[in-house]
Amino acid sequence: MIKTYSELRRIETFEERFRYLSLGGIVGNTTFGFDRWINQKFYTSREWRQLRYHVISRDNGCDLGVEGFEIHSRLVIHHMNPTTAQEISSSVSSILDPEFLITTTLRTHNAIHYGDESLLYRPHVDRAAGDTKLW
Repeated sequence: MIKTYSELRRIETFEERFRYLSLGGIVGNTTFGFDRWINQKFYTSREWRQLRYHVISRDNGCDLGVEGFEIHSRLVIHHMNPTTAQEISSSVSSILDPEFLITTTLRTHNAIHYGDESLLYRPHVDRAAGDTKLW
């Protein structure tokens, strides 16, 4: 199933967006292996940097593009459909198409890849008078 930004926008909550994007991967599986230099060259290219700024702006700097989940630290532009060294080497147009990209935190990005919802950021809950629950 090809995942798109147009489809993602119709999903309202952060948790539902996460589930839509979750890959359920296994820690330790290599993505590029010995071809890591290919994606490193791609992610430092002028084209990628320009596109990255466009995606961050489009998503208002929010995690998964959800208002209220502003990112105040390092962010990652996530390919909704995993890329391969072959696609990068062949300059497949979809790898530079904002329709297949979303802004995330590093923590959310790792949770998407490794399928662990417990890694997700939980919003701060204000304490109230008489509140005896310890979080």
